[in-house]
Amino acid sequence: MSSTEIEGSPGTSMHGVTGREPVLAFSVASPMVPTDKTAHFDLPVDSEHKAKKFKLFSFANPHMRTFHLSWISFFTCFVSTFAAAPLVPIIRDNLNLTKGDIGNAGVASVSGSIFSRLVMGAVCDLLGPRYGCAFLVMMTAPTVFCMSFVSSAGGYVAVRFMIGFSLATFVSCQYWMSTMFNSQIIGLVNGTAAGWGNMGGGATQLLMPVLFEIIKSAGATPFTAWRIAFFIPGWLHIIMGLLVLTLGQDLPDGNLSTLQKKGEVAKDKFGKVLWYAVTNYRTWIFVLLYGYSMGVELSTDNVIAEYFYDRFDLKLHTAGIIAATFGMANLVARPFGGFASDYMARYFGMRGRLWTLWILQTMGGVFCILLGRATSLPVAIAHMIIFSIGAQAACGATFGVVPFISRRSLGIISGLTGAGGNFGSGLTQLLFFTNAKHSTGTGLSYMGIMIVACTLPVAAVHFPQWGSMFFPPSKGVVEENYYIKEYTEEEREKNMHLGNIKFAENCRSERGGNRVGSEATPPHA
Repeated sequence: MSSTEIEGSPGTSMHGVTGREPVLAFSVASPMVPTDKTAHFDLPVDSEHKAKKFKLFSFANPHMRTFHLSWISFFTCFVSTFAAAPLVPIIRDNLNLTKGDIGNAGVASVSGSIFSRLVMGAVCDLLGPRYGCAFLVMMTAPTVFCMSFVSSAGGYVAVRFMIGFSLATFVSCQYWMSTMFNSQIIGLVNGTAAGWGNMGGGATQLLMPVLFEIIKSAGATPFTAWRIAFFIPGWLHIIMGLLVLTLGQDLPDGNLSTLQKKGEVAKDKFGKVLWYAVTNYRTWIFVLLYGYSMGVELSTDNVIAEYFYDRFDLKLHTAGIIAATFGMANLVARPFGGFASDYMARYFGMRGRLWTLWILQTMGGVFCILLGRATSLPVAIAHMIIFSIGAQAACGATFGVVPFISRRSLGIISGLTGAGGNFGSGLTQLLFFTNAKHSTGTGLSYMGIMIVACTLPVAAVHFPQWGSMFFPPSKGVVEENYYIKEYTEEEREKNMHLGNIKFAENCRSERGGNRVGSEATPPHA
């Protein structure tokens, strides 16, 4: 099958992308995937024009430019969503907030994007990730400005709920990476983009107290200074939205609407794409898993500064610095999780990815339990850091597996998984951090127990072509068998499955070790 045959084929994914739909990549060239030497890009690309290299400090167009626009947009949304958290000790005095109000606001901040993340996958398909990301970032800017005018507990909760819609940029971020990079090194590129975006949850713990102190030192009262500080993240939303619109590009070969007008990209039927996403049991296991990796990270972003401030009687700025290390660990932790997933896959295939995910997430849960029981500041900080690394690396490892669940329904599955993170966070905060009967430390310990328990279902994830944690692959099943099942005979006659065949060929490395190339492509594929 030639590369031109695949590139000219009809659309095969929910993202409205054909065989040229890129799937994901990393920083070293993949020797198993031939380079398309006829394509004119700044980075070497495969037959689908997906970059085969991930050059972190490059702005090569369109692949690396897209990477930087994507993660910085997501970073900006994290900053604004959790900007209130480090200022809670001041805001609660100004608005007379109770512990229940603070807890409800934390739940609200992550609940808003449950719906918006579900929608974002479809938006990326219909309009492209560029419009999806830019419109959401700019549409939520007014809600960030509104925080400056809040005067009651109800208003505070409502505004945090609306700002939280912006976290759906996570879905456009992961989707966009899947259209720009080769699938061989899926974990690292996804982990880096999402991890650096999540780092905004830590950066805001440093940024907002500093802005607060600067504004206060300029003559503003404390109750005015925190309000003025929110204008900074609001303007960041507007700036990033404009940059994404003017500099971004949906696909390596151009924007989605342009390619559709040329007939180079065909739209899939949304109903069918949705059906294959929701009827795949693996989707729902990863919704649960992400609810207790990313979900607990979001929950912790909301309570960790207050926890150290109250438990160890620290100054606001000091508590903010300590809390910032939790979120800032995303700089290396989430990319490490993706890298570990890729590394283990080289030797053990998909089974290595699944074991990596279970180990990292369980480790995070154990140290979350210990964090809640810590009685001294140094021990608490040490437990927090290890908990942070485990949870965030598990997020990276999760999206080292998610793109393999379904090629056709990748957008919706990514949206559902992302929404699972927010739902898990909202549920966790509702259960453990809104009840005055429980201290924040006790809530953290209970949350750790839930992490360990909810990670166990990863053992039930079985790919017939690759196996599971405890069981080998099904006999005689190869990648094409799994991915072609997403299309009916009628759709195959229209060649809508050709992109999936190409993707299946690029997934042989998930067999692990000496099984790569051990099975031939079935004749009927």
